Amino acid sequence: MILAAHQPHFMPWLGYLDKMAQADVFVVMDDLQYERENFQNRQRLKLNNGAAWLTVPLERGTQSDRICDKRIANGDKPREHREHWQTRTWNTLRTHYGKAAHWAAYAAELEDVFTRPWERLVELDLHMLGLARTWLGITGPVLHSSSLELVGQKTARIIDMCKKVGASAYLSGRGGSTGYLDVDALRASGISVVWQTFAHPEYPQRYPALGFVPYLGFLDLVLNCGPDSRRILSGGEVALRAGALP
Repeated sequence: MILAAHQPHFMPWLGYLDKMAQADVFVVMDDLQYERENFQNRQRLKLNNGAAWLTVPLERGTQSDRICDKRIANGDKPREHREHWQTRTWNTLRTHYGKAAHWAAYAAELEDVFTRPWERLVELDLHMLGLARTWLGITGPVLHSSSLELVGQKTARIIDMCKKVGASAYLSGRGGSTGYLDVDALRASGISVVWQTFAHPEYPQRYPALGFVPYLGFLDLVLNCGPDSRRILSGGEVALRAGALP
């Protein structure tokens, strides 16, 4: 059994979802320390002037806050003073993706995301992850690290996680984990390491005159490509038609 794990993201990018799709079981690391200026409460999408951040505002906390502790800063009377973050995000999506080829198929569920009340960041992130899994046909089980009572730090924590779910292999990305992952310790515990190899696909996007913009949230792929999105994520070819998406 192959295990993969990652912190929750607001709108996961394609590499995140590719790792999830390759694993037999995926653990959302919701009890890790929250990291500012990461992807837990923000992501980029393609607007008419290029890639731009969409951000969920958070209440002030302490440096030791875990992701599962973070609360969304909705404000007492937000709409009386400034545009609420949900309204702003929905209007941005509707303006820049409203003419995308598959907007109509997903608009109702997206509007629900940005009109229903959210209090905790992790609940919003998990809901967005659920949409991504459904729309991309990723069906493997998902567990939450907060439910596993994990012990240890870094590699020791991964070993404990693998043992508790019965995994014999750990699928790791080639990002920050390469700096701390002790491959020898994992192997000594009977756990092999599989390194993720992900080649970012190109696909039709809005505003083609700007060129293809990679490393965006999954909504860019789904709204532009619809049912073909899973095949594209998995490395299938897609025809790029100049000017097809104004």
